[in-house]
Amino acid sequence: MIQRLNVQPPVHVMNPFTKIHATRRSRGFTLIELMVVLVIIGVLAALIAPNVLDRADDARVTAARTDVNNIMQALKLYRLDNQRYPSGEQGLQALVTKPTTGIIPPNWKPYVPKLQNDPWGRPYQYANPGVKGEIDVYSFGADGQVGGEGKDAEIGSWQ
Repeated sequence: MIQRLNVQPPVHVMNPFTKIHATRRSRGFTLIELMVVLVIIGVLAALIAPNVLDRADDARVTAARTDVNNIMQALKLYRLDNQRYPSGEQGLQALVTKPTTGIIPPNWKPYVPKLQNDPWGRPYQYANPGVKGEIDVYSFGADGQVGGEGKDAEIGSWQ
């Protein structure tokens, strides 16, 4: 048969400092401590948030520049095969599907699988003849309008 032992925990002599310390620990944080932590978090967020948001805009601008350069490379291959760039009427779609208007390219093949929109969700622009070069490929930037500075400026093949 199993016998139960009635064992009592040892009795400790408590000094007053231990008792106060143990009581404080079981209560949790004070309102002042919580307020200090919230202020520190707020200050850190105020310092870090603008840097993080600017990085996202910088990444979009860099992605647009990369896309414009890739489109320009595809247009150069198109010109090598067909002795001319697509007309303004044919546009960038001539890189994806064989044009049926204007001068039909004799050696056409697909140059890109599909046309991507710019990082802000709008189609890239194409001008032939170009204003700043023989041809221009560009994005209107974050604001989607001509002009602007910083992230709102055009990102084009002339840069």
